[in-house]
Amino acid sequence: MACLHRRLRLLLVGIVFCGVLLLRVDAAGAASEAGALLAAKAALSDPAGALSRWRARSSGWFCRWPHVSCAWNSISTAAVAGLDLSGLSLGGGFPVALCTLRSLRDLNLSSNEFVGPLPACLASLPALARLDLSSNSFSGEVPVAYGGGFPSLAVLNLAQNFISGAFPGFLANITALQELLLAYNSFSPSPLPDNLGDLSALRVLFLASCSLNGHIPASIGKLKNLVNLDLSTNKLSGEIPTSIGNLSSLVQLELYTNQLSGRIPAGFGGLEKLRFMDMSSNHLSGEIPEDVFTAPSLESVHLFVNNLTGRLPATLVKAPNLVELMIFTNQIEGPFPPEFGKNCPLVVLDSSDNRMSGPIPATLCASGKLEQLMLLDNKFEDAIPAELGKCRSLARVRLQNNRLSGPVPPEFWALPGVYLLELGGNALSGNVDAAIGGASNLSRLVLSENRFTGVLPTELGNLTNMKFFLASNNSFYGTMPPSLTNLSELLRLDLSNNSLSGEIPHNMGQLEKLELLDLSNNHLNGSIPAELLGLTGLGALDLSYNELSGELHVLRQNTALNDLNLSYNKLTGTVPFFFNIIQYQNSFLGNPGLCYGLCSSHGNSSSNRHARMLMFASIIAVSAVVMLMSVFWFTYNYRSYKRRAAEVESENSSWVITAFHKVEFSERDIVNSLTEDNVIGEGGAGKVYKAVVSPKGGTLAVKKLWPNGTESKRIDTFESEVATLSRIRHKNIVKLFCCLTNDVSRLLVYEFMPNGSLGDLLHSAKAAILDWPMRYKIAVNAAEGLCYLHHDCVPAIIHRDVKSNNILLDDDFSAKVADFGVARPIRDRPAAMSVIAGSCGYIAPEYAYTLYVTEKSDVYSFGVVILELVTGMSPMAPEIAGKDLVEWACTNVEQSGPESVLDQKLAAQFQDEMCKVLNIALLCVKKFPNHRPSMRCVVKMLLEIKGEYKPKACKVAEAPPS
Repeated sequence: MACLHRRLRLLLVGIVFCGVLLLRVDAAGAASEAGALLAAKAALSDPAGALSRWRARSSGWFCRWPHVSCAWNSISTAAVAGLDLSGLSLGGGFPVALCTLRSLRDLNLSSNEFVGPLPACLASLPALARLDLSSNSFSGEVPVAYGGGFPSLAVLNLAQNFISGAFPGFLANITALQELLLAYNSFSPSPLPDNLGDLSALRVLFLASCSLNGHIPASIGKLKNLVNLDLSTNKLSGEIPTSIGNLSSLVQLELYTNQLSGRIPAGFGGLEKLRFMDMSSNHLSGEIPEDVFTAPSLESVHLFVNNLTGRLPATLVKAPNLVELMIFTNQIEGPFPPEFGKNCPLVVLDSSDNRMSGPIPATLCASGKLEQLMLLDNKFEDAIPAELGKCRSLARVRLQNNRLSGPVPPEFWALPGVYLLELGGNALSGNVDAAIGGASNLSRLVLSENRFTGVLPTELGNLTNMKFFLASNNSFYGTMPPSLTNLSELLRLDLSNNSLSGEIPHNMGQLEKLELLDLSNNHLNGSIPAELLGLTGLGALDLSYNELSGELHVLRQNTALNDLNLSYNKLTGTVPFFFNIIQYQNSFLGNPGLCYGLCSSHGNSSSNRHARMLMFASIIAVSAVVMLMSVFWFTYNYRSYKRRAAEVESENSSWVITAFHKVEFSERDIVNSLTEDNVIGEGGAGKVYKAVVSPKGGTLAVKKLWPNGTESKRIDTFESEVATLSRIRHKNIVKLFCCLTNDVSRLLVYEFMPNGSLGDLLHSAKAAILDWPMRYKIAVNAAEGLCYLHHDCVPAIIHRDVKSNNILLDDDFSAKVADFGVARPIRDRPAAMSVIAGSCGYIAPEYAYTLYVTEKSDVYSFGVVILELVTGMSPMAPEIAGKDLVEWACTNVEQSGPESVLDQKLAAQFQDEMCKVLNIALLCVKKFPNHRPSMRCVVKMLLEIKGEYKPKACKVAEAPPS
């Protein structure tokens, strides 16, 4: 018995010893895992404190730390198996301590601000199955180690970084891969690897915008498990390989915006799971294969902007799940197959800009789901089907420039969801039915160039969302309905070339947003309403070829008209003197009763007396103005003399020169140039002089800060500019040579930019100098300068006053960002400012509301600059009164397409490239900062636009209404 007890004691001691040993092993392992996590945290920038609960004193509980998941090995030791740090605003380089987590299976660092090279050490982790580093700022090449490592890797996501070098074809060696996502990186032009088909387990291949060129390898047809294939926005050429028809698991095929040519191969009908197919914006030709629409699951087909010919295949009516068909801008002929739409839930149809003919199928909305019907610029004929009048889902209808005829069905006028109805350029007839009053959502109504007749219905006044009503070149008669003045959102009203009679409604002044009014070539009579001419936003008014009478003294209330035509009426009296300029020389023709200056007698003494009184009043007013200006000139010059005398006295005191570059001039060279004859500019911070110093020193620009104002503000502006520019070296940022200071003055000496500012040049009579290639170059230059400030300076610098007047042009029209008086370094994001800096029309919404500023505030301002380059308009141009340039551009692009905002003074051959730059601008001016791209992305997108200028019209895919 004693022996038994002794054995039991020995066994118990052994068990306890082993337990203690295991606990020590477990504790050591836990400490190692926790230590790796804490080391990684220490290496990161964590401005939001997302990892604040990772603490050393709780390292034994690291499995409970946020964003960490654990697994247990064979000896019950906890180990980090998953790490999800996505979207936490983390920054810095990749924390290499994570490479010691040998049990790590899932690592997600996406949507952060990591920089530097990709970590090669991850390739050796034996358990790593999922690696997601997307949406960061990693740069450099993909490590070669990736091609020979990752024994278990199934998902590799490196999309949306700044990875460069040749496309990493060696990744095709990771045979376990199921998802490979490398899209939106900066690879150099490279072909796809021929052995791509060796990735037999691959389900997702996302290589959009990777600078790929060459052909799509035929081996791609071996990827039988592939669900999503996206090779869009590259430079792939040649024909689409027929082997794609072997991808039996394919659901989504994206090949748009490449240089693919030849015919679309047959075989897609056998892809039973294919739902989305996009081959748009290529050079594809020939007919659409018969079997494309026999794929049973097909929902969306995008083939627009190609060279496709022939007729649509009859199999189109057999596509049971087709929701979206977009084939605009091709050369497709003939009619739609009979009963198209009867057997599918069609929502979007766009066959615009083709050569199609025949009737519009009455079955298009058989499912009751059709929202967008775009058939413009074809040869469709016959009447609009009555069945479409029952399509309550319709929101966007564009049927202009066809051969449609007959009356519009009454129910079609009253569709409650339609906000865009364009019927212009046809042969439609009949009346505008009173039922149109039920189309409560209508924003744009285009009836121009048809054969409509009858009286315009009073019910038009119910359409309070209407912004554009264009009904010129028809046969409408009767009076203008007074209810039109209820359309408070109306921007453009064109009823020209009709047979309207009676007076212009006298309460037109209620249309406060009206920008254009064209009532020419009618039979209108009576006087011009004074309220109408009091509209401050009215930029274009054409009332010519009517029977209007009365005098023009009402024109005194409006001098904002850029385009005025009152010719060929029965107007009398004197033309106001401020309209007696060349701009309006053809505005008053064909009015025998009108005269300039003092009218001669025609038996109407009272009229002559009135004219003489007006003339004398005008002379007195002009004389008073001249006298006031003389007094002002004398006062200004006297004060300038006194100020100059004081400045000369101060300049005699000793100057301190601080140089930031090698200079070959003295302070006396600079000071002697500060005369009024050398002034080249003046702004809110000071006056700028041109200084020609010596043959070696060349020409310089000298900014002298204003001496008045608070001392703290003046010094702050000076010190900000010096602190910023003294340490910056970049070809697209203006060079600060030195600064000069004494007791009362501060001078900044810059390189001289002979072509002045972009704003002054673009919005002046010299704008014609700036053709589109030059404007594109300026956009790229300025973007690269801002990109340097945001991404390459430590800490990052925010300009805070990006505008076209602060972008200067050298003798080669290369652009440089200037004026850093309100710039600020950003260490903690976002940074709070005590006051708003910036210029009207350029300030980001969130900055104006919250006084918090980030790099995305500069991005917004730069987006406005790009809009200026594309549209040729200034941010607060009189043509867009009541709006800023951003609102005007967004509204017009949505309602009339991108070509409606392009600068018409530029050659049409550049429209395609201008549209691409316009899209970048619209991204930059998104309302919410996190929806805007970084400046690095802006530079990348601009550089991706190459110099292949296609003469095609500016077309974009129609988007569903928001």
